[in-house]
Amino acid sequence: MENKEYRPGQMKRRPMGPAGGPPGRGGEKAKDLIGTWKKLLGYCRRYKVVFVIALICAAAGTVLTLAGPDQLSRMTDVVTEGIAPDTEKLGEIIKSAATSQGADVVVDGVTISVQDQLAMMDVLSEQDGEDAQAALGVLEELPDSVYNLIKPSIDMGKVAEIGFLLIAFYALSYLLSAVQGCIMATVTQRVSQKMRSDISGKINRLPMWFYNRTTTGDVLSRVTNDVDTIGQSLNQSIGNLISAAVLFFGSLFMMLITDRWMTLAAVASSLLGFAIMLAIMGKSQKYFTRQQKHLGELNGHIEEIYAGHTVVKAYNGEAKAQETFDTMNRNLCESGFRAQGLAGLMMPIMGFIGNLGYVAVCVVGGAMALNGRITFGVIVAFMMYVRYFTQPLSQIAQAIQSLQSAGAAGERVFEFLEAEEMEDESGKIETLDNIRGKVEFEHVRFGYEDSDVTVIHDFSAVAEPGQKVAIVGPTGAGKTTMVNLLMRFHEIQGGEIRIDGMPTGKMTREAVHSQFCMVLQDTWLFEGTVRENLIYCTENASEEKMRSACKAVGLDHFIRTLPKGYDTVLNDQVNLSQGQKQQLTIARAMIADKPILILDEATSSVDTRTEQQIQSAMDKLMENRTSFVIAHRLSTIKNADLILVLKDGDIIESGSHERLLAQGGFYAELYNSQFEQVS
Repeated sequence: MENKEYRPGQMKRRPMGPAGGPPGRGGEKAKDLIGTWKKLLGYCRRYKVVFVIALICAAAGTVLTLAGPDQLSRMTDVVTEGIAPDTEKLGEIIKSAATSQGADVVVDGVTISVQDQLAMMDVLSEQDGEDAQAALGVLEELPDSVYNLIKPSIDMGKVAEIGFLLIAFYALSYLLSAVQGCIMATVTQRVSQKMRSDISGKINRLPMWFYNRTTTGDVLSRVTNDVDTIGQSLNQSIGNLISAAVLFFGSLFMMLITDRWMTLAAVASSLLGFAIMLAIMGKSQKYFTRQQKHLGELNGHIEEIYAGHTVVKAYNGEAKAQETFDTMNRNLCESGFRAQGLAGLMMPIMGFIGNLGYVAVCVVGGAMALNGRITFGVIVAFMMYVRYFTQPLSQIAQAIQSLQSAGAAGERVFEFLEAEEMEDESGKIETLDNIRGKVEFEHVRFGYEDSDVTVIHDFSAVAEPGQKVAIVGPTGAGKTTMVNLLMRFHEIQGGEIRIDGMPTGKMTREAVHSQFCMVLQDTWLFEGTVRENLIYCTENASEEKMRSACKAVGLDHFIRTLPKGYDTVLNDQVNLSQGQKQQLTIARAMIADKPILILDEATSSVDTRTEQQIQSAMDKLMENRTSFVIAHRLSTIKNADLILVLKDGDIIESGSHERLLAQGGFYAELYNSQFEQVS
């Protein structure tokens, strides 16, 4: 047989999310992403019109953003044209002067005298050429009549018109984005609210066996983390994905219709940068996987050592635990450094891609502008288009990753919501009035739903009204299972259980539960006042009845010593011993005052003196009530009317304490073994 060395942290290993959290978080992929998203969108179908409006707003806002660079290009051209002299107008003046034959000429309503014409020609003749370009360096030497016609002049009206149009575009884009964000935030919160409500309702409809194979932490994770992941993805990822896609393809389209060569330069430079980024992402993926593995091992070790801290202390295992922790921590540090180090290159690479695109646009655009093929406004527009082209790709990658995380979370949520429920009991009787308390087990057979092993083989017994029935036997004999079957926490697979002749299978579970009060070995208290814990689900419980129950179990004095007495809130600041918690749950059962009582090791966590005090109170409580008592300390059930001895799911002996001792059978052996003295 292979000898596998045990490593701390290997127990209770569960799938981890990217931060060591529960399953269904970022970094985990759904088994059926498309199918899960179909279910999720179907779940949100009542909001589909609002969803469509939000997506239209996101797309329209992005389109308006894309219109900005084109207007900036127009503004740049207007300014560029305005800062240079009007050479065309100067050429027109020169031509008019040459053909004037010594007479005044009129250009654009301005009269240019013969004297000004001669002065202009003299200035131009000094520049070795009578052309318009020759006058650029000597504008101020030209006559005023000529200079005023050709001097640089920016059309501020046109600039203002384009500026206000840009403001309108960007303001409307912001407004549409804000509307989209508001709609998505409202819808996703309502979807999350409905999903949590559905899960909460589902919890009450699931059979007990579901929780036997599902951890409490896993259920809580679905209610909190998974629903939050879905809500965040709906709120951000879908809108961002639409905006990024429109921005990406829109910017590419705008670049193509503006200039194909400039588009080729911008796209080629960006693709080079993306090739580098994809190569790094491929290298980093294995380190992220390794990081999650080491993180899971470390979390498992911490959970294990923390839970068994007392044992570690008792056996002086601190050094060994620390050594193991240091090894795991170093492994996590190494893999985390490589994963995060490579991931940290993504933003610089994105910056590099953007800057590379700017360089390509400036070089190619500058050369083309000098050749007169494009204007400077086109270069300005392309610099913005390059940013719009590279920016959405990282957003699309993040949105897709978020959609995958939401798919994994949605898969877990829908798996829970679609789990098999308890049968519908709307047609069954809801109440059982005037109950006497006779309980009958007839050939009961039971095995847990997720197992082929039969736990209870053939159990038959009768508890008469008012009897105290004790169920004893070794660990695993089926004592607690019998109580769970009586409460209908599980459904029997054969035979019948009757209360006052009525089969429990024909009653609603609520009707069955309303006949019982239970005190279990595992105490349960919630954060609330002592009073709220005592009268839990017991309507119209009087103050006198509550205090009498606490006095009966010896808890009244302790409660009155608390800062606010019965109104003290039980939380981390109020420390109750396990025995005091058990006393409180016993008092709760006494206040509930139900016709049938179940005690499962009810005094296991109290001292002998308190046990005697509680036992006396319990004897009074059990008067005229059918009581089922599970006890390992057989001395506490000597006065039981009927003792049922279970072994391997069957009753092997039954009778009173004295009768069973006289038989000298299995019960006598159990009883005597508790009082034997070890020599």
